[in-house]
Amino acid sequence: MNKVILIGRLTRDPEVRYSQGENSLAIARYSLAVDRRFKRPGEPDADFINCVSFGKAAEFAEKYLKQGTKIAVTGRIQTGSYTNKDGQKVYTTDVVVEEQEFAESKAASGDSGSNYQQTQRPAPSQAVGDGFMNIPDGLDEELPFN
Repeated sequence: MNKVILIGRLTRDPEVRYSQGENSLAIARYSLAVDRRFKRPGEPDADFINCVSFGKAAEFAEKYLKQGTKIAVTGRIQTGSYTNKDGQKVYTTDVVVEEQEFAESKAASGDSGSNYQQTQRPAPSQAVGDGFMNIPDGLDEELPFN
C-alpha cells in the first residue's frame, strides 16, 4: 500500500499550470514544511516535501492556499526521473495529493475572512520527463468533493 499523510505549512505559494489541449487540466505544485517529531542536535527541524495536485484540487490550491497555510494532505508517493538540459539524469519524488484540507482556522493562521473546509480528490496521473504529470485523456472531468 502506498499511502502518505502529512500536516505542514506551505513553503511558497502554489505554482499552477494548465495542461495543453482541448480539455485543459489544472496542475498545482507546492512544497510542505513538515516538522520532525524528534530532533537531534545539528539535524534539520523539518522536512520539505514536494506535492502535486490535479483538477479541482489544483484549482482549490490556486485559489485558497498560500505560503504559510497549514494543511493536511493525504496521497501517495510517486517517483520519476528525467534528463535535464545539461544531460544529467534527475530523480524526483512527489506526493500526489488525493485529499487536502485546512489544518487550522483562518483566525488561528492570522488571516481574516471565512474558513473554507474542503477536501478534494484529483484525477490519477503518470510521471513524464518534464517533472510534471501526464494526465490520460478523459480523466479531467469534474472531480467530486468529499
